[in-house]
Amino acid sequence: MAKTSQILPNIPKMSATPRPESLPYEPVCAVFRRYLHQAKLKFTPERAMILDAVLRKEGLFEPEGLIDYLKSLGHRVSRATVYRTLSHLQDAGILKQVFFDNKQSYYEVIAGRQTHDYLICVATGRVIEFNSDKLRMLRDEVCLQHGYDPISHRFQIFGLSPEGKSLPQNTAKP
Repeated sequence: MAKTSQILPNIPKMSATPRPESLPYEPVCAVFRRYLHQAKLKFTPERAMILDAVLRKEGLFEPEGLIDYLKSLGHRVSRATVYRTLSHLQDAGILKQVFFDNKQSYYEVIAGRQTHDYLICVATGRVIEFNSDKLRMLRDEVCLQHGYDPISHRFQIFGLSPEGKSLPQNTAKP
């Protein structure tokens, strides 16, 4: 087999230049400003407002919920601006996008916070966030066995909650 062949040719190649790491004490606003500057984008009042609203969120949030929250505060912001800014925040390493199904994506702030793993009910869509030191230790052990340096992980358990068990069979989500 040729050395240039790819195991997964359909997966896009990652940039050869790694994203600059932020210092643990560096304010998230400074991280975002640096990212925007490097991308030749402006730190606009709308982006600042969205960043502030995002950093006030605890746990998972939906983009539409963020839009509703901003509107409830009296801010006028377009849906497109919110979605573009969420994408920039993700590229800057401040947010991560989480998919539980093909219908909805959620976001979670990861800059300066501990990331979570998820338990998802397939019938009700209920999501429980949890942290597990055992899971992190297993991740680190697997990485060590293969010579990798752990950066992050995503662990999702799909199951049936007590409430989901009581639903009629035909109402369960696929």
